[in-house]
Amino acid sequence: MHPVPAQRFNSDLLPRIVERVQRLSRGMLHADILPAAAPDQPACLRVWAAARPDGGRYAHPIDITLSWDSFEVDRLFASGGDVRFDAYLEALPAKLDAWQEPRQIDFNSRTQAEPAVLIGGLDFEHLVH
Repeated sequence: MHPVPAQRFNSDLLPRIVERVQRLSRGMLHADILPAAAPDQPACLRVWAAARPDGGRYAHPIDITLSWDSFEVDRLFASGGDVRFDAYLEALPAKLDAWQEPRQIDFNSRTQAEPAVLIGGLDFEHLVH
C-alpha cells in the first residue's frame, strides 16, 4: 500500500477508470495514464481516438486529458471512499455524455472542435446535474 493517496490512486484506481472508459467505448477510445508531475499528485488520463473514416462533427480527432483535484483524490481514501468511487464508475457514462456539448466533443464520430481538450479539477461526485 502506498503512503500517499495520489500514489494509491495512480496504481489502484486510475487503471479502473481506464478499463471503464475502454469498455464503455467498446475499444474505440484509447486511454493512457500520463505520469504525475510530482509523487504527491494524481496522474492524468489521456483519452484519444482516431476520427471515424467517414469524418465527424468536428475537425479534430478526440484528444482529451482528464485531471483530478488532489483534495478529491485524498477524500477517496477516507471513510466511504470506496463506495464513492464505485458510484463514480457507474456514473461515468452519464458524465462522458454530459461533457460532449459544452466541450464540443462528439464521442460517436470521435471528433472534437479543438485540437486538445483539458477537463481538469475533476471530483468523484456521481450525480450529474
